[in-house]
Amino acid sequence: MTDVWFAGGKVADGSGTDPVEVDVCVSDGIVTAIGQAPSGARTVDLDGMLLTPGLIDAHVHLGLSSPIRRQFGFELSAAELAADIFGAAGQALDAGFTTVRDVGGIDGGVVDVIAGGKVRGPRVLSCGPVQCQTGGHGYYGASWEPTELWNMHHLPGLCALSLMSGNADELRRNVRESFRRGATFLKLCVTGGVVGGHDRLTDTQFTVEEISVAVEEAASRGTYVTVHAHNNAGIRNAVRAGVRCVEHGTDIDAETAQLMREHDVALVPTFAVVEQLTDTASMDLDPAIRDRAAGVRQRMASALEVSRAAGLRIGLGSDLIGPHQQRRGEELRLRAELESPMHALVSATSVNADILGIGETVGTIRVGMQADMVAWRRDPLCDAKVFADPDMAVLVVKSGQVVKGEVR
Repeated sequence: MTDVWFAGGKVADGSGTDPVEVDVCVSDGIVTAIGQAPSGARTVDLDGMLLTPGLIDAHVHLGLSSPIRRQFGFELSAAELAADIFGAAGQALDAGFTTVRDVGGIDGGVVDVIAGGKVRGPRVLSCGPVQCQTGGHGYYGASWEPTELWNMHHLPGLCALSLMSGNADELRRNVRESFRRGATFLKLCVTGGVVGGHDRLTDTQFTVEEISVAVEEAASRGTYVTVHAHNNAGIRNAVRAGVRCVEHGTDIDAETAQLMREHDVALVPTFAVVEQLTDTASMDLDPAIRDRAAGVRQRMASALEVSRAAGLRIGLGSDLIGPHQQRRGEELRLRAELESPMHALVSATSVNADILGIGETVGTIRVGMQADMVAWRRDPLCDAKVFADPDMAVLVVKSGQVVKGEVR
């Protein structure tokens, strides 16, 4: 067992307290001491840089890393899809993200090859395919295509966007299938979405009774359900059914936020994707999507303010789709504009870890935690644009291993 001290910098530990000038000792992938490196110790010189916990993106779609129109049209080979998925995984790591929660699009094989070290990437938690209502958000087949053909577009071990359910029994079968494929939590679409095939933002999907089936199946495996939800009716249905988390939450009002607070339901807003969707041309998406996204950012910002006032746990997710996922840290920059750089950092570290159920192992720099850390060339707490620039993450450490940068 060899101790390595990351020394000569400042540490923002993810708790929200001000950075302090301390050194961090890592042994066998675990933080074993925080203080001052002893004389003669093996050290990594941080040269005054800020050291933060590895960032966590609680809303990613690695399986949607290819040109979206061509992917949804099933024009791409498995090889190209795989190359794009693994490329995006490496980009996430290089941007300082050591853990991501994939909320739909990959199959279990992707998680396994990254965890096994065959491909560079962050720690990945995955729901496998999204659970969607027949013809609801998450379904992008042609209107003339028979519903039963949709699953034939899955590539086992690589891509599986969604499973459709027409009733509670079908949903139970599909969530069990997702767990069989390696899912560690579930995601349901309970409203329409912005990038929709056959749905609108105002649509409410799945009943309380149907959502409760997924919650029951998740609970029986010691895990949870999160939901894609924009409108209040869908959010309230999901909260009453017992879900743990709401993704997007665009139209959350004070009454809904209070209901979420009473049931300890967390929120993961997603601002970066809204910015991304303003440029549908570069993403090769239907220009009509830009119209669907109109007003979403401002409403989501209002929902964030309402949710913060209600005392909700508020995580952070980028929701980036398509081939341009290098600047995943844009989500922190955008959140910092609405709150503060420290709020953004805490949401992307300790709060996200808590929401994901892994707060005992990652999300903060303290003794006993996995050594997931990022050293920044410039201080992102002084200028949040630093979070958005992968070149600023000069040293990335995942489970004690330097996965980006050189040590001195």
